[in-house]
Amino acid sequence: MNTFVDQIRIEVYAGKGGDGMVSFRHEKYVPMGGPYGGDGGRGGSIILRVDPGLRTLMDFRFHRIFRAKNGQNGMNKKMSGAAADDLVVPVPAGTTVTDLDSGQLLGDLTKNGQELVVARGGRGGRGNVHFATARNSAPEIAENGEPGEGRHLQLELKMLADVGLVGFPSVGKSTLLSVVTGAKPKIAAYEFTTLVPNLGMVMLDDGRDFAMADMPGLISGASKGVGLGLKFLRHIERTRVLLHLIAMDSQDPDQALERFHAINHELQSYDPQLLKRPQIIVATKMDLPNAADNLAHFKAALAKDDTLAQNPRIFPISAVTHQGVKDLMTATADLLDQTPAFDAESHDEATTTEFHPTPEGQSKTDSFTISRDDDGTWVVSGAKLEKLLVMTNMDHQEGQLRFARQLRRMGVDAALRKRGIKDGDTVRIRDFAFEFVQ
Repeated sequence: MNTFVDQIRIEVYAGKGGDGMVSFRHEKYVPMGGPYGGDGGRGGSIILRVDPGLRTLMDFRFHRIFRAKNGQNGMNKKMSGAAADDLVVPVPAGTTVTDLDSGQLLGDLTKNGQELVVARGGRGGRGNVHFATARNSAPEIAENGEPGEGRHLQLELKMLADVGLVGFPSVGKSTLLSVVTGAKPKIAAYEFTTLVPNLGMVMLDDGRDFAMADMPGLISGASKGVGLGLKFLRHIERTRVLLHLIAMDSQDPDQALERFHAINHELQSYDPQLLKRPQIIVATKMDLPNAADNLAHFKAALAKDDTLAQNPRIFPISAVTHQGVKDLMTATADLLDQTPAFDAESHDEATTTEFHPTPEGQSKTDSFTISRDDDGTWVVSGAKLEKLLVMTNMDHQEGQLRFARQLRRMGVDAALRKRGIKDGDTVRIRDFAFEFVQ
């Protein structure tokens, strides 16, 4: 049996930029050839792209860590290393992407082919050809490649259906979906047959069509996570029209009205905007005994109900005998024609924030912090200075001196003195330690 996966956590790691090279031009008839080291290539980025062939997040169940390739190192003769290819990860339409560390909503992928860069590859390090000056015509300095971004993400799929079927378990949602579309949901005579949403396309004789989703049944307390709870409600957010199915075969004539209000209460508790969606009441199982009498009782009770802003239209049907089904689908299509498409995304527009990946060559923050270990070691940390360390080639003394100058310009030396550091004290940045000298 296929399992619908609607929420998954993944890790993405963009590629590191290639290292720049320290090299000098050595040719017989070229005296004082100067620096000749090339730049490293850019690391690969991680890009999520909507694939129209995907309906679920199933492919992420066993593959949750994605790593792009590193850029190629620079070479001599000023030759740059090759940039790595970006890693494109396909996702289904309706996927929202959230950064788990910050809680930021990074993007909402709803259109076929839409892309989102979730981790940018590091830029390549510069070769020593870039560091030549009038005072130092033969620099032994080159940058290591910039680290690629890494993120912990949550992907959540909200089905992009025009019409959502809502109602208590076993009211006939799956049966109706199977009759009006080519979908083949599991149907049985017990509650919670539908454990995952099913999606199908309704094609009318007049050429109109729309997507219909059969959602897992609701019960009281669903908005608080009872039963299938939020697993259902997340998917109903984007539907433009709701078909509220109510079974009319109960021995209790008051049950239909009670369940009608119970479902609407759960929708309102989860998101009050859901009750503003156009809603059609579908009285199901009209081929069974008591159904006609229960429907008449329901209509009379609904007419006296002063809690409703307006009484929804009621369509009696029998999915088994197909009674009233064609008229219901026509009325649904008419209602969709009157409902603006943007209504389906109104909820998301209120919560979406604009996301821009960290620009190439920049850190997420320029600040740093200073602490002290029990053994007296001063520990300095911060995104920018840690990136500078990673990008510094410590194999050459000139690279070490350049790193020391960068720390001084950032104010690290002054901040350490203010904290009371003394000559000879040890300073550590990540796994790099050195002795402080005034």
